[in-house]
Amino acid sequence: MTSPARGRLIALEGIDGCGKSTQARSLAGSLGAVSTHEPGATELGRALRALVLDPDRAGPVPRAEALLMAADRAQHVEEIVLPALAEGRWVVTDRFSGSTLAYQGWGRGLATDSLRKMVGWAAGGIEADLSVLVDVPVEVARQRIGTSSPDRLERLDPDFHERVRHGFVALARADPDHWAVVDGTAPPDEVAAAVRAEVAARLGPVPGAVA
Repeated sequence: MTSPARGRLIALEGIDGCGKSTQARSLAGSLGAVSTHEPGATELGRALRALVLDPDRAGPVPRAEALLMAADRAQHVEEIVLPALAEGRWVVTDRFSGSTLAYQGWGRGLATDSLRKMVGWAAGGIEADLSVLVDVPVEVARQRIGTSSPDRLERLDPDFHERVRHGFVALARADPDHWAVVDGTAPPDEVAAAVRAEVAARLGPVPGAVA
């Protein structure tokens, strides 16, 4: 019996409040793909997420924050992403390696070269076949978060989130073969259509999916 072809990994990326979580769920549903997220998709990840994002805890220093995110990704890849890909399934994740580079690199000011090595090692060499940046201005994202219960990173000042957005845009521009950018300010159904169009153009149809 031949092994199934490796599945594809699609990451939805962007600043907090851009709408990527909604779009990740929508895309996974339309593709019949595994839907997952970072941080916190595994039991270990949920504990790590609390350490990093709980606003009632003393936050880790930037290098410790990056290491905790890397630990979450290592567990996430091993438990969820890699087994699904090995079975030939497609996976849509709400955040992946691009978020570490944007948040801990551009946002926190850590060396991106060092982060790239750490990210690659933590993910066991797994990279997204396509990262889709749902891009919105910081002021739009902040309005969307509004008076909800923001986590520790969401509470940081607008300048931090501007740096993070700049990081995402820089990543997309530097690797256009593996990144797509969609306008997240459009109505959600229009954003969803744009995301699906980019996926279809870059990766083609999901094998076995019903048209």
